[in-house]
Amino acid sequence: MKKFKKIGEKLSMHPIMAFILLTGFIIILSGILDVFDASVTYNKVNTKTGGYETTLVTVESLLNLSGIKYIFSNTVANFVSFTPLSMLLIVLIGISIMDKSGFLDSIFFVLTKRMPKTVVTFIFTFICIITSLTGDLCFVVLIPLAALLFKYGKRNPKAGIISAFAALSLGYGMNIVISSVDSTMITTTEYAARIISNMYTINSSCFIYIMLPATLIGSALITYVTEKVIAPRLGKYESDEEEIVQDKDKLTRREVKGLLFAGIGALIYLIIFIYNIIPNVPLGGNLLDYSQNRYIDKLFGYDSFFNSGFVFVITFLFFLCGLLYGFGTKSIKNHHDVCNYLSHSLDDIGKVIVLLFCSSMFISLLRYTNIGALVTAFLSNIILNSSFTGIPLLLLVLLFSIISTVLLPSFVNRWNIFSGSVVPAMMSGGFTAEFSQLVFTVGSSIMYPLTPVMAYFVIYISFLEKYDKDNVGIIKSIKYMVPYALIILAMWIVLLLLWYVIGIPLGLSSSSVL
Repeated sequence: MKKFKKIGEKLSMHPIMAFILLTGFIIILSGILDVFDASVTYNKVNTKTGGYETTLVTVESLLNLSGIKYIFSNTVANFVSFTPLSMLLIVLIGISIMDKSGFLDSIFFVLTKRMPKTVVTFIFTFICIITSLTGDLCFVVLIPLAALLFKYGKRNPKAGIISAFAALSLGYGMNIVISSVDSTMITTTEYAARIISNMYTINSSCFIYIMLPATLIGSALITYVTEKVIAPRLGKYESDEEEIVQDKDKLTRREVKGLLFAGIGALIYLIIFIYNIIPNVPLGGNLLDYSQNRYIDKLFGYDSFFNSGFVFVITFLFFLCGLLYGFGTKSIKNHHDVCNYLSHSLDDIGKVIVLLFCSSMFISLLRYTNIGALVTAFLSNIILNSSFTGIPLLLLVLLFSIISTVLLPSFVNRWNIFSGSVVPAMMSGGFTAEFSQLVFTVGSSIMYPLTPVMAYFVIYISFLEKYDKDNVGIIKSIKYMVPYALIILAMWIVLLLLWYVIGIPLGLSSSSVL
């Protein structure tokens, strides 16, 4: 126990140092595993032939010559291409001008002034869960906005950051509309299912009946944890003098005029944009990827416009709202104000960039070693060779999905490994392929906010650091997530067992049992 306590103390230090120590641990661990020739063979579904192919996973050592070369030659490139870095910097530019011009203060005042705090938290939580279908972009947009929403509402910004990260991460497991990640996994699931049944197909609305209650109940539970557990624990936020938010009973004429300007500009922008994502309309649908079949893939697929350009689309919307509001209220008088306001949120960003660098190094080196894939393949073999059926098999898949997420958070990469074992095993045990994917997704989402290997975990820590006068270590930031994960896990166990025992349809043309 003393050893675990010492490890906890190490990880409770500054997150920059914690990531450095974790990186060192991965380097040493990869060398040790390589000495013992650690490897796992598993069955992977070949999407071209429709059959199994034997795949070998071996550990790549970082302590040999090739590993050392990789560290020195790829660390800078991995940092430059680290998606959270570019996304965060660009989005913060748009948020800067919205915040500094006063737009966020006014719009949050209008939206929340006559609304109870619990209702505000619930609505924002629901929005976070729904927008998780957009993928990783939601983390860099909604986490900083959550901090400002709570700050302008005279509440602790850390509560907003924590609840937003919890809702966004856990939202990957509950969403009324399937995401591009779900869509990609469904394709893999179909191929895996055809090993058992040649003509097996899955409807894109296969989860809607279970996701409707899950999304609403999940939003309520996350709100409950935020209001009853997290917010009281954090206490009152002590602002710096320049951060003090003034009380007001109503908007001034200038503020109303500014909101009117911003609203009209945003409406025109959104109409043009939305028209260009509607398929089969005259001169519209220009932003869709027509090489894809499902609409969600046309929007958010790997080669879609959204996947490459949506960050700038959102940033420009923020810039437009802040700029027009500033002109309307005269808080922006000239181009000097515009330039100064654009960099407002980037002040004192140095520590965040160092944190992002250390996180990118840790994640890229862990990915290079294949340790996460090795553990996932090992667990998938246990599932394939187990004799479990029914509820024990369901709980086994759920547990192993949770465990495997710690070192390999990517849903798609792990499902590529898991599907060849999980889908046939669960179908042989009487479950449908859709239910197999659902159980895997649920387990993965439960651990998603709890692992620092998840790339956007560093965004969460960065904003906690910004609003916390004391040091926020990795362990402390994970502890904030534990109540959310436990209560959502309990919810999902009840829902999964209820749907399985009663035989309620999962969605259109889908059920939990064959």
